Amino acid sequence: MILKARHHFIIHPFFKAYTLWKMSRHFSRVELTNPLPISNKPVLLLSNHTSWWDGFWVMWVNLKVLRRKFHFMMLEDQLRKHWFFNHTGGFSVSKNHRSLLETLAYTRELLSDPQHMVLMFPQGSIQSVHEHEIRFQKGVERILADRLDTVQVVFQVNLTDYFSQEKPGLWIGLQEYKGESHRLNDINAAYQAFFDTCLAAQKRRAE
Repeated sequence: MILKARHHFIIHPFFKAYTLWKMSRHFSRVELTNPLPISNKPVLLLSNHTSWWDGFWVMWVNLKVLRRKFHFMMLEDQLRKHWFFNHTGGFSVSKNHRSLLETLAYTRELLSDPQHMVLMFPQGSIQSVHEHEIRFQKGVERILADRLDTVQVVFQVNLTDYFSQEKPGLWIGLQEYKGESHRLNDINAAYQAFFDTCLAAQKRRAE
């Protein structure tokens, strides 16, 4: 049985405040590089996964832009080890076939409520920041089957650079997926194209 998300009345507000404090302390700047139209639909947010920071960055986007009830997938062994994340919207995912199907069904249930957002790292694990080929694992396709009309799918690309600053800057790109296909390869290709656009823009900032 999977661990379902909770939102503890003390731990969850603390985590939101801690996110804002942590971001302001450790980054020289945080910039949203693309405007995002806000819908009245639940949000499935797909983000690249390069560091321990990624969950904080998405929480920041949710607080500043999306303003939904925050949920995110986390490997079951890690969620049991870091139990407090279960009280801030984390729910478990396991590579066990039966458990995985339960998690995907639970995610679809969460995405039936327009007040909800669900974060997924579709790469499945942390990748090097120097890895620019984004490869999605299975799961997204099953979640979005017959749901594209009722869920806002949002791509998030996180890029960091120091340039001449002591602390790194963070640039966050957001884009709504406008494709008509829920197939994994099509969504992956659309995300890759957006990632490449964000990366090219980031390189120009150094010129």
